[in-house]
Amino acid sequence: MKRLLAIAEILVIVVIAIAPLFAVFPYRINIFLSWEGAYRMSIGQLPYKDFGIPLGYMYWVIPAAFFKIFGAQLITLVKAQAFINLLSGFAFLSIAKSLKVQPGLRFLGVLLFSLSYSFLNYWPWYNHTVIVYELIGIAFLLKYLMGTQSNKQQLWLIPAGMFLFFSFFTKQDGGALGFLLCFALLFYNALTSKKWLPLLVFAGSAIITALLMILPFTKYGFGYWFNHGQPPHTSRVSIRDILQEFMTGSMWLKFYLFIIALLLMATIKNWKEYWRNRPQMIFSLLTLGILAEAAIFQVTSYVPADNNIFFHSFAFIFIFTLLAALLPIDFNQRKALIIGTAGVLLWWSHMFWKYFERFVFKGGGEQYTTTTYNGITYANTVNRNTYIVSLDTTDVPLSEWRIPKLKSFEKILVPGPTVDGIERLMAMPLVKNNKALKVLNMSELTPLAAEIPYSLETGDHYPLWFHQGVGMFEKQTEMFVDRIHKKHYDLVLYEYIPYANNFYPFKIREALLKDYKQVDVFPATRKPSSNSWIEIYVKE
Repeated sequence: MKRLLAIAEILVIVVIAIAPLFAVFPYRINIFLSWEGAYRMSIGQLPYKDFGIPLGYMYWVIPAAFFKIFGAQLITLVKAQAFINLLSGFAFLSIAKSLKVQPGLRFLGVLLFSLSYSFLNYWPWYNHTVIVYELIGIAFLLKYLMGTQSNKQQLWLIPAGMFLFFSFFTKQDGGALGFLLCFALLFYNALTSKKWLPLLVFAGSAIITALLMILPFTKYGFGYWFNHGQPPHTSRVSIRDILQEFMTGSMWLKFYLFIIALLLMATIKNWKEYWRNRPQMIFSLLTLGILAEAAIFQVTSYVPADNNIFFHSFAFIFIFTLLAALLPIDFNQRKALIIGTAGVLLWWSHMFWKYFERFVFKGGGEQYTTTTYNGITYANTVNRNTYIVSLDTTDVPLSEWRIPKLKSFEKILVPGPTVDGIERLMAMPLVKNNKALKVLNMSELTPLAAEIPYSLETGDHYPLWFHQGVGMFEKQTEMFVDRIHKKHYDLVLYEYIPYANNFYPFKIREALLKDYKQVDVFPATRKPSSNSWIEIYVKE
């Protein structure tokens, strides 16, 4: 049974990680950032020297490597994320093994982790990658903490410190929380074992890694872009916001804490003995630390929603480990394992049901006729899916999205009118006949850099993306306004999103309307596609 479970958990990690590779995807909001950062690094550009970013560059390392191998396509990002999901799945498996979680429960934990945290994330995003690096670092750390702790075992602390810095150099908040958690575990270990050297080895590894990765860039704009001296930049850490979110939401976090408190009360007979029981204490500290991190992370890194759900798997294996010690539950037995697997699948059925339903009920469902009046289509049969009428007659339904005939957009669905707009753009004589175009692409169609093609502008104060107050500031806005006024660009793509306050600075659009000629406009790649537009400008 143990051998079968070991094979099964590997299959779960691999199958769920690579499943997205066989699908076709609608264009994902904000994925343009992942593409351009990876593309720039894959063609040899250096962060902070050739482009500015307000975070570390480790987020783009894996996608850039995959661009070099598979080509600069949007679907390559999905391939890179499949690899990242493999890393996260095996990191969680290693953590569970180090914590001596019984094989049956460990399998259920891996299944839950893969469904809840890997299956959902099929595009790379820094708020996910930061946690993956942290989990890898924790896996290495536990190799030491739960081992013999010999001098040879201390070697595990070197990659632990490296990956925790990789986490920090992906996103500061998640990386800092990961460091605090690891330092708490090592501090407890030092107090109980009277060995302080491991704490120094871990810290030393992180510091040396930091110096190697930062010092080469200090002669460029590193300090400015890494959240230093960026008015009007403000801190996202607010105790009030964290408490408000926790008290008014965070239902699962509070539920887990409540159950854990009850189980610890029933488990702990002598607090001093529990303190000296290193495996139990490390498991407890790790789980509570992960829950605390999730409570903070959901406030400091709120895009996308539910990006902190990595905590479910840790709480699950900890709670059921405590329950197994109190009740006659053996998850290695077939009956308990089958019930547990069915329970996890039912609990997280919302993750896969919409895909499963397409095959099970293919061609089924309630049939109804429609009536069109004043351009609005009404269903004659009313049910929970048809009783609300959308008054937005300009939105493009997903059924009318299609794949552009461009290599970089292979297997990526885009709104039909957007595809038409891209084709008109590619057919423009200015684009077809000019091999040295100066282009400002202030839109989410960043893969056009590999299609038109045009050279990407560089400079240590040139922003990788144009989000006002996050990716660029007044200095950059004025730079673009000045270049537009001087007719520096042959072609400009500007994405106008009225509801997103200055996402692409409105001041730049005002300059374009004054000094350039708008020759086309079509819906952007967002959903709904009726409230954002890509405007095409050329010189007068």
